[in-house]
Amino acid sequence: MKPTVVKTEREWRALLTPTQYAVCRCSATERAFTGRYWDHHEAGRYACAACGVDLFAAADKYEAGTGWPSFTRPIKPSVVSEQRDTSLDMERIEACCAACASHLGHIYPDGPQPTGKRYSINSAALNFRPATAR
Repeated sequence: MKPTVVKTEREWRALLTPTQYAVCRCSATERAFTGRYWDHHEAGRYACAACGVDLFAAADKYEAGTGWPSFTRPIKPSVVSEQRDTSLDMERIEACCAACASHLGHIYPDGPQPTGKRYSINSAALNFRPATAR
């Protein structure tokens, strides 16, 4: 699927913090237990830090014990794209924002039901919107 939000690298750098740029545009990973949302429990939604599209509902967030925010599923399947990632001599599934192609994190097959998936997402790739802010 082709991204609908397209910017130059200069525009992305101006829009994002250096950490957000490294994660979202260069597929970096923040250190475990350091991101602002790994231990966050407020009702609301998590949006893409790069383009603002709502990605995950707080109700689908759970404690995986990994140090990164973990979700069982995106708000809609169409908002997160999946790509094969063979970097670091591993085979994983990369999670990207479907709207802007920003790297979010990875998807693992060890999550709870109903999906059995764990969307392990970098806090730097997210912005939180409290339930009362809609």
